[in-house]
Amino acid sequence: MPEFASSDFTTSDTPGQASYIRRFTRVIEYIYAHLDAAPDLNTLAEVAALSPWHWHRIWQAVYGETVAATVKRLRLQRAAADLVQTDRPLDEIWPRAGYGSLAAFSRSFKDAYGLPPAEYRKAGSHTRFTMPSSPKGVSAMRDVAIKTLAPATLAVIPHQGSYMQIGRAFETLFGTLAARNLLRPGLCMKGVFYSDPTSVPEAELQSAAGIVVPDDSFPVDAPLQRASLRGGDYAILRHKGPYSDMRAAYDWLYGDWLVRSGREAADAPVLEDYLNNPREVAPTELLTDICLPLK
Repeated sequence: MPEFASSDFTTSDTPGQASYIRRFTRVIEYIYAHLDAAPDLNTLAEVAALSPWHWHRIWQAVYGETVAATVKRLRLQRAAADLVQTDRPLDEIWPRAGYGSLAAFSRSFKDAYGLPPAEYRKAGSHTRFTMPSSPKGVSAMRDVAIKTLAPATLAVIPHQGSYMQIGRAFETLFGTLAARNLLRPGLCMKGVFYSDPTSVPEAELQSAAGIVVPDDSFPVDAPLQRASLRGGDYAILRHKGPYSDMRAAYDWLYGDWLVRSGREAADAPVLEDYLNNPREVAPTELLTDICLPLK
């Protein structure tokens, strides 16, 4: 289990900043807990304890999208994960995503993911890691670069539970940074995954959403916690496509590349380095570096 150094933190937020961080966090938790329900702005205003006349404008100004857009994005992301990672039938997936018909869901899903749902299940970007490689695996081996990363300090929001739900921690991280006026160009968003999902129950998985602390003047105050990024060699696989497709990439990296590479995994967590923003690009254009620590 990861250990975070938090005992020496002192919160330097103004009362107003601390209040908005708590309000944003409550709304995020509510949205994730009620993802199957239609978002009701008045209810969310009550959760945020803000004026129903103004709270949504505040949310949109901070997060860069409406609550409806947030819910739609998260529902489609969950539907993509259902298609790739489960055998759940399509006639159960589209109502859960909040659509009134399969046709409406298919149009929306294709707009976001490039393929209709049934075709995506059979031929989405995840399949490139399950297709046979060349006899000697030469082309597949070129997909991985070995780089030496410098040690770094991270400011993180811990997360426990399904790795597909780590977005909840990232939303809290983003809202916290926005409330403190700490968002700036070039901040490096990273996911840190401490548990092995093949041996640890999903509810007990430990991970964290974080950013690299850019300099000593950057405040790491609660709810942010300080964590260390191990320096050393990493095998880096660049993944292009939806986050829901990444399980196949991990299986290929561990089960194919690593066993043929002559290298061994180090006793350190795997990292994900997010190179663009799911609010700004389509899921098919997301770029993520999966970073496997090596001895």
